[in-house]
Amino acid sequence: MPESTPKREKNIIDMMFSKSTTKTVDSETLLKDVQNRIHDSLKNGYKYSKIAGGSEKFLRQHTYQTIEVSVLYVDLVGSTKMSLELPPDKLSIVVSSFVQEMSYVISQHDGFVLKFSGDAVIGYFIGKGSSLQAADSAVGCAESMLKIVKNGINPILSKEKNLPKLLIKIGIDFGPVTVVQYGSDKKNSFVDLLGPSLNMASKVQGVAKPNQIVVGHDVYERLHPTIQKSFKEITKEISGWKFTSKFGKKIYSVYAK
Repeated sequence: MPESTPKREKNIIDMMFSKSTTKTVDSETLLKDVQNRIHDSLKNGYKYSKIAGGSEKFLRQHTYQTIEVSVLYVDLVGSTKMSLELPPDKLSIVVSSFVQEMSYVISQHDGFVLKFSGDAVIGYFIGKGSSLQAADSAVGCAESMLKIVKNGINPILSKEKNLPKLLIKIGIDFGPVTVVQYGSDKKNSFVDLLGPSLNMASKVQGVAKPNQIVVGHDVYERLHPTIQKSFKEITKEISGWKFTSKFGKKIYSVYAK
């Protein structure tokens, strides 16, 4: 077990309370809001407002501190092909709608949007007193993302603009990260997160299949038992997977839903 993992006794206590404190998200309302925003964007042009989330404010309040978070990577599948086949205006609509809607879902699950990396959105979740809550929130967010893309974004894009249906891949990992500030200006210098959990979340996302959620062991062991049951270990099924755990030499286990 990693050195940063709380003692099992504490985990059990946390687990007893994690489900009662995790935010419940109204998926039907989310879907309706998504469809309204995309419909308006397609009809009247790009109308999204600035992404909510407060990540920068949070990071500036914790500069040079180490915190434990669940990191989520969600990536748009086939964007390179789309960039070759779609005209620039349609490609812009697809990618912009995707990154904005994924960002809104993260904020609805009490997460923060860290940044965009090409057509990927990176978010993070902080357990308010419980690392288990951070894991549950990240997985709950990922599940909402799949529903939003399938039932919210795709019907509008395909019906109104005859655009291809979107597919996504999601990877999640948990662990300590350090808040870094690039520069001496406390108000304007760029702030970011650094740590092995971000790198591992990216690697975990890389082995996911289209419309699949894959999590690292440090997330899996913190999930509520009812959520754990929906995941299956796939470590031995991944060709060339040789990444080790962050605090040891054992091959790092991954699980897919």
